Amino acid sequence: QVQLVESGGGLVQAGGSLRLSCTASGSSFSINAMGWYRQAPGKQRELVATFTSGGSTDYVDSVKGRFTISRDNAKNTVYLQMNSLKPEDTAVYYCNANIRQVINGLSFNYWGQGTQVTVSS
Repeated sequence: QVQLVESGGGLVQAGGSLRLSCTASGSSFSINAMGWYRQAPGKQRELVATFTSGGSTDYVDSVKGRFTISRDNAKNTVYLQMNSLKPEDTAVYYCNANIRQVINGLSFNYWGQGTQVTVSS
């Protein structure tokens, strides 16, 4: 079983910065893809930024130039540096990972518990 543990959310004023972290823990797994989604009240969950299975990065247009996704493979951790935050970035941010179990080669999708990001105007 794999768990995703997130940290780093909070309350920040518009124009400020936050850094989210997500660490995958468990035994005998490899990460195919890992990234961040968010869900604002009354809206659908949307992809924010991700590392694809090919290792490239993908961002939703609204965060390009402001958010940066990075990772530490040795720590099975992905980060989301969020700069120039806007009130419309307010949402619950979820870590997502597609993980392959070494023992049987099967891949599964996992979600973190979510971390609240609130940007005040």
